[in-house]
Amino acid sequence: MQEATQSYYAHGKLLLTAEYLVLDGAKALAIPTQRGQRLIVTRKNSEDSIMQLHWQSHLDDGSTWFEARFGLQNNQLYIISSSDSKVAQTLLTLLEYAREKNVNFLSQKEHCTVHTHLEFPRHWGLGSSSTLISMIAEWAEVDPYDLVFNAFGGSGYDIACAQAKSPIYYTLTDDVPHSEPTLFNPKFRKNLFFVHLNQKQDSKASIKHYRSLSLTKKKEWINRFSQLTSAIHYSTDLSIFEALIQKHEAYLGQILRTVPVQKRLFSTYTSGVVKSLGGWGGDFVLATGTSQDMTYFQQKGYPTIIKWDEMVLKSTYT
Repeated sequence: MQEATQSYYAHGKLLLTAEYLVLDGAKALAIPTQRGQRLIVTRKNSEDSIMQLHWQSHLDDGSTWFEARFGLQNNQLYIISSSDSKVAQTLLTLLEYAREKNVNFLSQKEHCTVHTHLEFPRHWGLGSSSTLISMIAEWAEVDPYDLVFNAFGGSGYDIACAQAKSPIYYTLTDDVPHSEPTLFNPKFRKNLFFVHLNQKQDSKASIKHYRSLSLTKKKEWINRFSQLTSAIHYSTDLSIFEALIQKHEAYLGQILRTVPVQKRLFSTYTSGVVKSLGGWGGDFVLATGTSQDMTYFQQKGYPTIIKWDEMVLKSTYT
């Protein structure tokens, strides 16, 4: 019985600008993170008429958080057993769609064992789903954007980050994604920190809320946020950067009719500026200040604070 092993890797993601508006064509600045997820596939030839797939997903501490067994008989993929039926059904949907796009995927007489390994805590919101979709697409040799748009919706920026080697400009125009590598390594990055809010943001709910809004001046907002993205990207001074992200927060607060996170949770923080990232309401925020200033957030009950250079993928783009 022959055995073959394949390994795939994808980076996590953070959206710095144009959250929500990126869904309608605004230019966004996004960054892949140093931590991501790995998928390892081991295949063994089998004479059985039923192809079997044993799946195990592991957290960053090595523990197993999900396990399932799938079978393929008469060209039909099905769940044999699982530790979480909802997760298993989502995974089945992804695998089935990949098989629709590539009829040779999971079609041979073989047994497969799959192990996924997260490098960040699952509740951090850095892309446990998007990294998985990117790797399944690479394994199945299908378009990852097709997979994410059909399975979850969204803008697709997280898929772009999964295989990026540097920060990116990302746009979605007429449902066509476009990713452009760019240099973004601020001189003041020692004053940039990511603070985790200990709340999981449901991106589906955020997107649904944004889609429900009636914005008569949507095109004007899209242009405004695209310009802000460029201005933020090219900021060379911390004070200018802070003023721009404050403006970004204020504009988005108007659109969503929501109080920005600094006013809502950190109104007494005067050493710098706090900006939401991605869907408002959870996961990470970006905070400016010094390492000493970060004690403010620790005292407020937010102990997970990561320096820019420890979060952001070091760019290989030149």
